[in-house]
Amino acid sequence: MDEKILKQVYESVEKGETVALVTIIEAFGSAPRKSGSMMAVWQDGRIAGSVGGGKIEHEVINEAIQCIKRLKDSQFQHTLNEKGDLGMQCGGTVKGFIKIFSASPKLLVVGGGHIGENLYKLGKILGFYTVVIDDREEFANKERFQEADEIVQGDIAEIISNYNIDNNTYIVIVTKGHKQDLNALKSSISRNAAYVGMIGSRSKNIHVMKNLLEEGIAKEELQKVYAPIGLNISSGTPEEIAFGILSEILLIKNKGSLNHMKDVKRVEI
Repeated sequence: MDEKILKQVYESVEKGETVALVTIIEAFGSAPRKSGSMMAVWQDGRIAGSVGGGKIEHEVINEAIQCIKRLKDSQFQHTLNEKGDLGMQCGGTVKGFIKIFSASPKLLVVGGGHIGENLYKLGKILGFYTVVIDDREEFANKERFQEADEIVQGDIAEIISNYNIDNNTYIVIVTKGHKQDLNALKSSISRNAAYVGMIGSRSKNIHVMKNLLEEGIAKEELQKVYAPIGLNISSGTPEEIAFGILSEILLIKNKGSLNHMKDVKRVEI
């Protein structure tokens, strides 16, 4: 049974899902399950395995779902009598651990030109699951992006609309022109991505935003878009532009701050 649970966890992570694995590490008295019992929990409430059924299992499932949302491991302890937190009658105490297994952060590089090529290279170095999307076959092929996890060629807006996007997805829009950028952004908005950024000058981005407002896209959603994109650290080369974009993504992903480390952790000399 344990092997089947672990296999399901592995397969889900491979597909980009986040899963909590609950393990009973200590069980005393009349606890419903023994030490070592496992249960996998998904954010939508699906489970595989069991840690006891009834109130204890219901409570632990809810705790696991909260851990998935926070992407943090956790420990739990419940006393299973009428004086305990669950008001159960069976007696005993259980202690357990909730381990979160999440997929690598996913980087969607929308546009396979010079900046897209450098984004892909940096993304692979930084451990992102990297997806390259372009409508041009000559810019979306295995020869150009040899180590990309996915290369998708075709209608950009349609590809993004049908792609599985979640809060572990970072979308960078660097297509060949304004129209493709607009369509890509329209398909990316309100998809719960961790980050959506679009390249271009301030005037170009204002033009795109106004068009989307006229199409009925909520202003609040457009304000979440990082445009112009990236940190202001580039000299203007494709390599440095890509580095500035990935720096901004890391800032968001790791909840960082725009401070020099010497100012955050100053060493007295």
